[in-house]
Amino acid sequence: MDQAKQDGLKKAAAKKAAALVEDGMVLGVGTGSTVKFFIDELGKKKAAGLTLKAVVTTSSRSQKQLEGYGFTVSPLSEVDQVDLTVDGADRVDKQLNGIKGGGAALTLEKNVAVNSKKNVWIVDESKVVDHLSGFALPVEVLPISCMQVEKRLADEGLKPEFRLTEDGQRLKTHYGNYILDLKLDRIPVPSGLADYLDHTVGVVEHGLFLNICDQVIIARDNGEIEVRSRFFSFYLPGEMIE
Repeated sequence: MDQAKQDGLKKAAAKKAAALVEDGMVLGVGTGSTVKFFIDELGKKKAAGLTLKAVVTTSSRSQKQLEGYGFTVSPLSEVDQVDLTVDGADRVDKQLNGIKGGGAALTLEKNVAVNSKKNVWIVDESKVVDHLSGFALPVEVLPISCMQVEKRLADEGLKPEFRLTEDGQRLKTHYGNYILDLKLDRIPVPSGLADYLDHTVGVVEHGLFLNICDQVIIARDNGEIEVRSRFFSFYLPGEMIE
C-alpha cells in the first residue's frame, strides 16, 4: 500500500476516534502516526467550538502539536480522572490486549491509561495480531540494578537487550531509567509474564497493557474501518467516515 493511501486510512480512523470526544471532557492523548491525525481532527473540533475541561498527553511531541492548536496541556497529577484516552499501540490481539512502549513512554502511557474511564486505541492493520508477537516487549528498569535484572530475565529465557540510542548509548526514559527489550517471538501467556514482571524488583513498568483497552479502531488495507470492542466488532467503509 502506498503512503498516501495508508495515511488516508489513518485519517479515517482518527476521525472516527475524534467523534467520541465531547465538550467538558478530561481527555488523554497518546502518541504515534495515527494519533497525529487524531490531534489534527481535535484542532478542527476546537475551531468549531469544542471546549475541554483538561488535556493530558503521554509525549512531548503530542503536547507540542496540541499546544499548536491552542489546547492547554496539564500534567496527570493535576486531574482527578481522565474521561477518555485515545492512543496508538505497537501490537493488539483479539482480546484487545496490547504491547506498547515503542517510543519508550510506557510508564506514563500506562499511568494515563489506568486512570482513564475509557481507553480507545487507533491503529493500522499491521499492528493487529492473533496472539501478541512480532514486537519486542519493552521493560523499563532502574539503572541501579539494571545488570541484575538483565541477568535475571536472561536466565528466564526472556532474551533481554538494552535499547540503545543512535550513538550506541543506553537510551534513557523521561524518568532517567533504561529500557530492556524482550526479544520474544511470541508471548503465549501474557498475564503470566505480566505478573512475573510486576513482582521483579528493579522493574519500573512493562509494556504489556492487559484488560485496559475498551475499543480499537482499525484502519484496514481494503479501505474499511473496523471498530472492535471486547464484545463486538463492526465495519465501516472508509468513505462513510464523515
